[in-house]
Amino acid sequence: MTVTPSRSSEVVSPDTCTHLTGHDHVASLTAALGSLTAQVEVLDRWGRLLADVLTGEGRGRLLAAGNGGSAAQAQHLTAELVGRYRADRPPFSAICLTAETSSLTAIANDYAADELFARQVEAHGRPGDVLVLLSTSGRSPNAVAAARRARDCGVTVLAMTGPGPNPLAAAADDAVCIDSEWTATVQECHLVALHLLCAAFDAAVLAESPRVFTTNHVEVVQ
Repeated sequence: MTVTPSRSSEVVSPDTCTHLTGHDHVASLTAALGSLTAQVEVLDRWGRLLADVLTGEGRGRLLAAGNGGSAAQAQHLTAELVGRYRADRPPFSAICLTAETSSLTAIANDYAADELFARQVEAHGRPGDVLVLLSTSGRSPNAVAAARRARDCGVTVLAMTGPGPNPLAAAADDAVCIDSEWTATVQECHLVALHLLCAAFDAAVLAESPRVFTTNHVEVVQ
């Protein structure tokens, strides 16, 4: 059906229409951001955890993965850590599992589809590392398989999903679930959540005179 433009704050459902008008889209996003606001403290905690892992003496790493638009957001996250988010700081090890096309195609050709990320997690993940998985449904089989494999390997799993409960949130150590039925809205909130995570990470890393372990020395960030 066609939804006529409206400035109402009412959020329409995919069950009653096939697309959102501009005003409907904004209303959907506004409502979903409310569920994200309630989870800001979770993202702050994730940022501190990442800082502990990536700056620690073991120099742990972040792995990230997702499908489709979530793959692009996973790559966005790793780029922010290898590069920088806002303030200048040392680079940190972060690998996007969706960006290695030769590994992806080899795994897809030789193994079951669920192994697409799980096999890479087993290859790259070390005990104490962190895996961030993004899924708008929270039901992507390859993401759920990766979460389970990661926990078997001693890797901490953080998930960003759509409405909970869902299988990925259940398989993860912790999850941020966006309360929206619209895929685009969930993805938009995931991008905000990623930026909040990066801000919390930077705040922890750039705290007064933190120690950042590099290969050869301990650097004090001013």
